[in-house]
Amino acid sequence: MIPLHGAGRERTTRPAAEAEDLAAVPDAGEAEHESDRERRLADFTAFLRRRIAGDYRVDEFGFDEDLTDHVLMPPFRALYEKWFRVETIGMHNIPAEGGALLVANHSGTLPLDAVMTAYAVRNEHPAQRHLRMLGADLVFRTPVLGALARKSGQTLACNPDAERLLRSGELVGVWPEGFKGVGKPFKDRYKLQRFGRGGFVSAALNTGVPIVPCSIVGAEEIYPMIGDVKALARLFGFPYFPVTPFFPLLGPLGAVPLPSKWYIEFGEPIRTDVHGEHAADDPMLVFNLTDQVRETVQQTLYRLLTQRKNVFLG
Repeated sequence: MIPLHGAGRERTTRPAAEAEDLAAVPDAGEAEHESDRERRLADFTAFLRRRIAGDYRVDEFGFDEDLTDHVLMPPFRALYEKWFRVETIGMHNIPAEGGALLVANHSGTLPLDAVMTAYAVRNEHPAQRHLRMLGADLVFRTPVLGALARKSGQTLACNPDAERLLRSGELVGVWPEGFKGVGKPFKDRYKLQRFGRGGFVSAALNTGVPIVPCSIVGAEEIYPMIGDVKALARLFGFPYFPVTPFFPLLGPLGAVPLPSKWYIEFGEPIRTDVHGEHAADDPMLVFNLTDQVRETVQQTLYRLLTQRKNVFLG
């Protein structure tokens, strides 16, 4: 009887000892989080040293890569990873180097789709490329926003600037629907608007760079636009003044985007270097390529929507 009693006592005390040992071992996830926090702190400290010493570069367009990577882009990390839970498809279709033109659909009342696309390319592409976005003149006329846009690598949506960037080997992003896309009513969600007059295709043809179609699902639902107060839009000089189920009813709280699940798919590149030196002068070719890009984006949107089961859960 004694050996059995001793064995039983041993069995009851061993788990307690093991529990103490396990408690002494730091959680792997917590250790990793601490290491990541220390790394980011060290990076930011090094960034401050460079700013004080003037050891940073700004290109001819005003792009400050160091400031973008360490100050302007990090605040969007939580929005990208936790709030919208963005998933990317076909990232390998973006060239690792050299000029390329990324063409995407535009939506969401506020242009967060452009910001999320730029964040995805910078943080998920193997080459960690910067997306040099082309923006409307309203962006650069707006105080503070215009300066920040320049520093983050954006420039005016015009052919001369686009071609200069493409010829210098940059990855350029354009949203040809413009305000008609980003400010369309919720009832017209995922129905592409007109892709302008094909200026982006002319820029690609003149520089011989590939066009990468990009389809974004999820942005349409962040601010469901159910109305447009045109009198206020004219008063403030905006292209539209949105009314959503929560804004302006809830004031600043209504400006919080809904946490829809996002998908960003990058399609196969469309080559333009096979059309000859003066291909941009052929209006029919420009029209056909514009239509091809638009139809590719539209059909990809339809496919992604049929695969999505829930707006917020994916």
